[in-house]
Amino acid sequence: MTSTSAVPSDLVPASAKLGVPTKLFYGFGSVAFGVAGLGLASSLLQPYLNRVIGLPALWVGTAIMLTLMLDAVIDPAIGRWSDNLRTRWGRRHPLMYASAPLIAMACIGFWNSPADWSLEATGAYLIGMLVVLRICISLYEIPSQALAPELTTDYHERTSLFSYRYLFAVIAGVTMNVVLYQVYLSPAAGGVLNRAAYAQYGVLAASLMAVSILVSALGTHRQIPRLSRPAVRDISFGKAVKEVIGTLSNRSLVVVMLSGLCSGVGTGMSYALSQYFYLELWGLSAAQISYLAIAGALASICAVALAGPASKVLGKKRAMLTLFSAYLVTSLLPLTLKLLGLMPPNSSPAVFWILIVDNFIYTTLVIAGLIIISSMIADVVEDAAVKTGVRSEGLLFAANGLLPKFTAGIGVFMAGLLLTLVAFPTNAAQGSVDPAIMMRLVSIYLPVIAVMNTLSVIVLAFYHIDQDTHEQNLATLREAAADLERASELAPDLIPPRP
Repeated sequence: MTSTSAVPSDLVPASAKLGVPTKLFYGFGSVAFGVAGLGLASSLLQPYLNRVIGLPALWVGTAIMLTLMLDAVIDPAIGRWSDNLRTRWGRRHPLMYASAPLIAMACIGFWNSPADWSLEATGAYLIGMLVVLRICISLYEIPSQALAPELTTDYHERTSLFSYRYLFAVIAGVTMNVVLYQVYLSPAAGGVLNRAAYAQYGVLAASLMAVSILVSALGTHRQIPRLSRPAVRDISFGKAVKEVIGTLSNRSLVVVMLSGLCSGVGTGMSYALSQYFYLELWGLSAAQISYLAIAGALASICAVALAGPASKVLGKKRAMLTLFSAYLVTSLLPLTLKLLGLMPPNSSPAVFWILIVDNFIYTTLVIAGLIIISSMIADVVEDAAVKTGVRSEGLLFAANGLLPKFTAGIGVFMAGLLLTLVAFPTNAAQGSVDPAIMMRLVSIYLPVIAVMNTLSVIVLAFYHIDQDTHEQNLATLREAAADLERASELAPDLIPPRP
């Protein structure tokens, strides 16, 4: 462990009890993330690019994989930039403000692709715009995530803060899902293959994301004076690289990243194939898919209510492992029963109710687990700061999303590969796909996703920061702050200037 005298005093933000208004403003910014999550989810992108635009499934899977990987490479650079930014508006807010108009323009540009271009030209345009849109969203999402551990250092308060974040994100994503399928893609509006409807959806999504970002940034702006204010540092490239390596090699961060490496493949495959399963395996209508989304919104409220108490009673690590383990079983249950011939026929109303109850349960479990694991990543900030002498929230949250984006891209590619392998027909009308094709798809999909998600839970058992460790880290940093403050009184010229 680094000596306390090596740790700068700016590593402990001024502590304060967060009021509900601050939590609401912070959480409201994730409306943008929820809306973007729906628009960028492979569950929408894969069928949109494949069935609506007409690009081959393997092209689409490859394109989404490459754009995710490029985004994953750029994210740490944005995180590092945010950590080292020095302005009178702090480190996070300038990037948050700048991202709002950029996201809006990129979103409208993506969903309003030229209709009279060749298939190759349209594909190239959409892939390019998808890259731009992902980068613009990261320009907001990474500084916004990094703001959370600065707003509070309290072990359980962080779980509460991330609960607000996930609540708004899920409700926004679900609401947009309902609007998309009940309004824009309804049978009366032309159905799920109506290209013009996606363009209209893009304008609405762009407006909502821009507004939510600006409201959140303005609502948390008054917190800037008490946030961490690192001194201006002039360090060599070698020193910077050493700091980055020291931060990214933190044991608990590595554990979470490895877990994301495993789960990312499953998540990418699941999202990319979900619409195929809903429409062709279960025979659901667009309206029924939107009702599943409503169940997800109600589940997010239950997840917020569950995450805090579970974390306090079981501890963050044990609560997270319990929730994710239960999620694994419930999320795969309907497909397993279908493969075994134990589900009712699609003509039975029971199918929809089984799916909606299962969706509610596993969504509650996974969101509660994600809330807790986000709070656990926030606790890595101080753990890494004690060892490196640098507070790197942006880099940590970007790194946490790096491997999942790589592997989610691989998962989407694998979904495209599976669709090609089972000979899923491009531009097939809804309900016209041979049921045997869908059963072959399920028989390949299930074992792959079960293994990857199980591995992701097992790896998380090696996370080591508990409440006692967190409190010790805070005490170490506060002691270092006091030492440096005393040193500054004796030799003020040796203390680096602040912005």
